[in-house]
Amino acid sequence: MATRVLPPALLPVLLLLLLPLSARVNVAAGEEFPRDGRVIDLDESNFEAALGAIDFLFVDFYAPWCGHCKRLAPELDEAAPVLAGLSEPIVVAKVNADKYRKLGSKYGVDGFPTLMLFIHGVPIEYTGSRKADQLVRNLKKFVAPDVSILESDIAIKNFVENAGTSFPMFLGFGVNESLIAEYGRKYKKRAWFAVAKDFSEDIMAAYEFDKVPTLVAIHPMYKEQNLFYGPFEGKFLEDFVRQSLLPLVVPINTETLKMLNDDERKVVLTILEDDSDENSTQLVQVLRSAASANCDLVFGYVGIKQWDEFVETFDVSKSSQLPKLLVWDRNEEYELVEGSERLEEGDQASQISQFLEGYRAGRTTKKKVSGPSFMGFLNSLVSLNSLYILIFVIALLVVMVYFAGQDDTPQPRRIHEE
Repeated sequence: MATRVLPPALLPVLLLLLLPLSARVNVAAGEEFPRDGRVIDLDESNFEAALGAIDFLFVDFYAPWCGHCKRLAPELDEAAPVLAGLSEPIVVAKVNADKYRKLGSKYGVDGFPTLMLFIHGVPIEYTGSRKADQLVRNLKKFVAPDVSILESDIAIKNFVENAGTSFPMFLGFGVNESLIAEYGRKYKKRAWFAVAKDFSEDIMAAYEFDKVPTLVAIHPMYKEQNLFYGPFEGKFLEDFVRQSLLPLVVPINTETLKMLNDDERKVVLTILEDDSDENSTQLVQVLRSAASANCDLVFGYVGIKQWDEFVETFDVSKSSQLPKLLVWDRNEEYELVEGSERLEEGDQASQISQFLEGYRAGRTTKKKVSGPSFMGFLNSLVSLNSLYILIFVIALLVVMVYFAGQDDTPQPRRIHEE
């Protein structure tokens, strides 16, 4: 029987398929990991051991060729010793997920860099700032108590200062800790929670409340504050917390789209030419007033200059008359209100009120987005897992076609010598 030789062109494909199978899977038993503030290297041979040995492990899944990863590396080197010195130390590690693809695939790594904090082995994806000082400030939140107890004005001020501006805060004054403990656990990676047990009238004046119990929701990044006086029971409290996780008016971008994924409300979307110019800034202030009176809706805005690919899915182009208003279901449909498709110059507050009245009265036309759905935007990048599957299928087909071709190749006749 003749021996078939695989063509040289197919060898790289087969090697690619066999690479994950040859990866090391043995876990190093009893391995010691440095905790002196160095960034440690992990791979498939010691990753599980590190998870078992380190309570708080912050991992950078990177690729050596990735420019963002290269810029992140010195920030991690700077943050690592500070994080190691916390009362609850956080060890920083890195994994070459381009080389150890099986490990990256296990934790859903679909882009570089991907940052994850493992708390007692449970992963939480980190999407905050990558600057060393902000990274330290944000990660401290994950190892802090679900609800911090503040015993004085100074403790309140220190808490707010240390929390920074990246996440919203919920401060309870005269509120029973047990009432918000559930939300402190549920939304730990999205907000800070604290209860002030003792505070002065100066604090009440600073946060603009005049009675207790009060829950104050603060968005430092957007300079916004909301007050909740109760009732502190059932869905009333939960609705306030859930709705206050977002600012009154949300600038739509790739990060805030992820935040909208956890919110069930429809979005009143204002499409602008440039969301950073003076007219747009003034309009956002008007939208804030409308948002505060219509908490059952999310109000958002986006500039075609900032994100034309997203805006064009609503049949809006640079030649369209803007600003334009619509109500989006956060997925594949949106509604236009008859007679209120765009905002004219003049009293825009009244025009927005008329738009909302028309929407609630059902005077709308429903349309389909012309591009990716909401989830399509969130998953617009092809994941590594999908890429590997595609490579596998293509390689398998190539091999099958090759061997099928070999079977169909006419065999030369043997001439028997007399």
